[in-house]
Amino acid sequence: MNAQMEMPQKTPRHRVLAKVTHPSAGKYSDVLTPDALLFLADLERRFGPQRKILLQNRALQQERFDDGELPTQPVETLHIRNSVWEVAPCPPALQDRRVEITGPVDRKMMINALNSGAKMFMADFEDASSPTFDNMLSGQINMRDYARGQLSLTTEKKSYALNDDTATMLVRPRGWHLEERFITVDGEPMSASLCDFGLHIFHNGKLLAESEKGPFYYLPKIESYQEARLWNDVFNFTQAVLDIPNGTIKSTVLIETLPAAFQMEEILYVLRNHITGLNCGRWDYIFSYIKTLRNHKAFLLPDRAQVGMDRAFLSAYATRLVEICHKRRAHAMGGMAAQIPVKNDESANDAAFEKVRNDKRREAKMGHDGTWVAHPDLVPVAMDIFDDVMPSKHQIHKKRQSPRMSDTAMLTAHTGTVTEQGVRTNIEVGIRYIAAWLCGRGAVPIHNLMEDAATAEISRTQIWQWLCHGASVEMEGGFKETLTLRLYERLFNEEVNTLKSELGEDGYTQGRFEDAADIFTQTATASTLPEFLTLPAYKILEPI
Repeated sequence: MNAQMEMPQKTPRHRVLAKVTHPSAGKYSDVLTPDALLFLADLERRFGPQRKILLQNRALQQERFDDGELPTQPVETLHIRNSVWEVAPCPPALQDRRVEITGPVDRKMMINALNSGAKMFMADFEDASSPTFDNMLSGQINMRDYARGQLSLTTEKKSYALNDDTATMLVRPRGWHLEERFITVDGEPMSASLCDFGLHIFHNGKLLAESEKGPFYYLPKIESYQEARLWNDVFNFTQAVLDIPNGTIKSTVLIETLPAAFQMEEILYVLRNHITGLNCGRWDYIFSYIKTLRNHKAFLLPDRAQVGMDRAFLSAYATRLVEICHKRRAHAMGGMAAQIPVKNDESANDAAFEKVRNDKRREAKMGHDGTWVAHPDLVPVAMDIFDDVMPSKHQIHKKRQSPRMSDTAMLTAHTGTVTEQGVRTNIEVGIRYIAAWLCGRGAVPIHNLMEDAATAEISRTQIWQWLCHGASVEMEGGFKETLTLRLYERLFNEEVNTLKSELGEDGYTQGRFEDAADIFTQTATASTLPEFLTLPAYKILEPI
């Protein structure tokens, strides 16, 4: 649909709408209205150029890291860290966040998540969703229906409707680095962040504000306080244009990049009128740690299964996050429990749930004000732990005598081993996830875990790091071997052949495993580590 063809005659000629080029755009006329497309164009023209400058700054900063500079707290913002200030008061709907469930913007999954008993539901346009145009726009339809009390679904087998008491919804738009190629402004693809946010708040912002149910957002992949400040500028502009009281928009920032972890106070400060907390985005954080420190062998990580939250840089980062959030009267949110129920294996299911209990107990005792789960069955498990440790709505008022985390502690690598099984698991899981993503699914159950894009990113960046620095691999025969490109190719081909045997040639081809395997190897063995695997994957996700 060419939105310019639908522009009302009364619209001034100089106010050109965003242009929609996807062939199925007509299905989404309820959200791709002329006024909404005018709003998207305004957002892109005002804030798109600064977004591109900030992405260039990321690249320049990475060059400095590659040359030996290590992440540290900015000198120019020392006065912010040393000043007395707090974030704006939290609205009632966001005060008790002890258990949050996350998931894609699929209609059935949204209803189940909202009905799960969790306090919050993060509807995810980002890592848990494959960004096909239909996924993104049907998600916007779902958001529109939710805000109007019309979110329901009837299938041949079952009818789904919202309970009287549901979770509060927060929306995660795509990150600053992504674009929506089927919506263009002045001939260029617009920011996917501004697209997702803009369509959601344009149609739903005032309704959610009037019912005191929003608009609330999770902000992903931020790497600096300047990127957070751009979001704050977007919020201020949007509230003024849409006649929403300033400060109504509330956000939670995912601290899921290593550079952002050294600027947590600054991020809270620049968003102080529009933020209620920070979240430990643990899986993307591991990915960012590898990517940021990619040139330095001293930060080589062992198998992913050995990189736990209870020690080294992950423990330091979670401790610092809690300390900073509570210092500034913001919520400190814990990370994801990716486990899902194990069917037909009671002992394995019990073991999985016990892992969740131990993880959530660690978070609650550390001082987190809430946590994430990926499956409705885990909501009561996490809820029981937080109810026991945290009987009040949050723990912001509790002041702990925990040691201040040094910048050195924030960078300390886990010790452990790189094993043949670890290499094989990264290859297999990475390919499985990318194949599902290319087929339109972003939340994928693999080996009793609910995986999203962060899993594939960790998988391929670990391979890259081990190859780059010649990691010693403990082979299954009891000997050690350096991970070379030749060894990788042998293990890769064996894993691919195993997948072909399991799926059959037709299943392998139709399931887009061949494309997935190509993308995995391309992003895991390149001479320079590619920034995100979703960027080349998006180019072949669907035809233009």
